[in-house]
Amino acid sequence: MKTMKLSELSLYLEQRGFPNTIDGNQELEIVGVNTLHEAKVGEISFLANIKYREQLLDTKASAVIVNLDDSKPETLTVIRCADPYGALAATVIGIHGVRKHPQWGIDARTQIASTAQIGTNANIGPFVTIDEQVVIGDNVILYPGCYIGYGAVLGDNVTLYPNVVVYDGSRIGDQVSLHAGTVIGQDGLGYASVEGRWMKIPQAGWAVVENDVDMGANCAIDRATLGETRVGEGSKFSDAVVIGHGTKVGKHNMYVAQVGLAGSVNVGDHVTMGGQVGVAGHLTIGDNVTIGAKTGIWGDLEANERYFGIPAFKWKQFWRQVAAMKEMPDALKKLRKLEKELETLKAQLQNHD
Repeated sequence: MKTMKLSELSLYLEQRGFPNTIDGNQELEIVGVNTLHEAKVGEISFLANIKYREQLLDTKASAVIVNLDDSKPETLTVIRCADPYGALAATVIGIHGVRKHPQWGIDARTQIASTAQIGTNANIGPFVTIDEQVVIGDNVILYPGCYIGYGAVLGDNVTLYPNVVVYDGSRIGDQVSLHAGTVIGQDGLGYASVEGRWMKIPQAGWAVVENDVDMGANCAIDRATLGETRVGEGSKFSDAVVIGHGTKVGKHNMYVAQVGLAGSVNVGDHVTMGGQVGVAGHLTIGDNVTIGAKTGIWGDLEANERYFGIPAFKWKQFWRQVAAMKEMPDALKKLRKLEKELETLKAQLQNHD
């Protein structure tokens, strides 16, 4: 952890593409980064979501990164920046640094097949198994318990955390990070119904993870039945994301925890899916789509739209339905009242006859 004066931090952010101005005491010393609620004196925080604006009044933080036009308490020092969240990411790196990995070199307890190719500066922990015909690039970090299957390829600057499994024939690009328990290239759900029984279809394809992809813990990327399953460049997954066989995920997608895509789905670029989104098989999702948490996708989705609900509806239509549902109890009361009045009128007419 590094201590920086606020003026030094401001210059650091400027150099990393975050122009900013200091509104307050430039000589404050910053020793850490924390949330508005939990920050202490000497720490810097941030405001990127207006729902937390009230916490500016109570925060113990010495300084806060805010938007250009955010109001603030008179006594609070702030750094004003057009992108507070991006500036926060740079600040965390500047103050706290990045994760320090253990240094094993190549541990004596690692099993490496004679035909495997290992690049320079390998950092491979104990009880890693690397199979025949594997190719591993430079500066790769493999935590204990990883398994790299026959003929798999790992690019440069790849980090695999404990117990990651890369099945045979899978291909991992450069600058990829896979957290504990993630599996790449296991069999997909490939079965044919034959005379009332499920017959296994050999999964003869493979799985590809492109450059600059990060995955959380316990993700699972099926190999394709034929051809490939692909996760596009720059995509980021939280924990427990499942990608079915033959599915193609575009570039720079962002999936929150427990997203599940069935097989043969085609997803465009810059698509965001909230937690527990489920996508049925053989569908197409366009570019720049945002999908709210728990949404169920049963049909193709147009590009440049926001979707919510089960089944999925476009944003405006979804909220019209929500508004209508809120009015439903009163509408039912009115309906029952009208039914009673109708019955009364019917009785009166019958008596008149």
